[in-house]
Amino acid sequence: MVQKISSKIVGFKVKSQETEVQAEPVQPEVIVEHMHENMPRPDILLGTTYKLKTPEHISEHSLFITINDVVLNEGTEHEVRCPFEVFINSKSLEHYQWIVALTRIMSAVFRKGGDCTFLVEELRSVFDPKGGYWNKGKYVPSLIAEIGNIIEQHLTKIGMMGVPEVDVHQKAFLDAKKAELAGKVAEEKIAENAESESNGSFPPSATLCYKCHTKAMIIKDGCQTCLNCGDSKCG
Repeated sequence: MVQKISSKIVGFKVKSQETEVQAEPVQPEVIVEHMHENMPRPDILLGTTYKLKTPEHISEHSLFITINDVVLNEGTEHEVRCPFEVFINSKSLEHYQWIVALTRIMSAVFRKGGDCTFLVEELRSVFDPKGGYWNKGKYVPSLIAEIGNIIEQHLTKIGMMGVPEVDVHQKAFLDAKKAELAGKVAEEKIAENAESESNGSFPPSATLCYKCHTKAMIIKDGCQTCLNCGDSKCG
């Protein structure tokens, strides 16, 4: 079809028959922030305080362990929560020097970045030359080891450490013991139910009859009488 050009030609462009491919927009490079020793301390940190109560011969007052965390890459898929510093407070001044030294060293390790989970095993491997102690049914080799348990609890909470898995053989042993205990409890309940059924027709205040060995002896008409066998102290 012929088309008449009624105006002046001011420019031209040759249209290619090939399909024009539009360039995809360039995605901005994502910068992932990591913990490092030169990182300035944020004005606000997320803190968690743990109360550590020990036997009186170890420490008369409780220890309060506060661990402050920093959130890196907040709001992105790379968001991670890392410990930044730790403080240990107590009314007792007996352990003041080494507690201050310990908290400063641990805080320096936290701010250094990288894997800090090794601190747990290092602290838990410290043994008191005077002997450990029992706390809440668990043996603790030293006060420092119990601080290590608190650090492990916190690192597990924020996702830096996984929940410790039980050994396969140990798990099988525990399952067998649980099944054995459950069987004994079931047997005891069956015996109790059988006894209650046999004594169900007798008053709860009935005493043991020495003739039929049944708790069916009551006082009737001023005389002890068994409701099961009929034995009576009055003849």
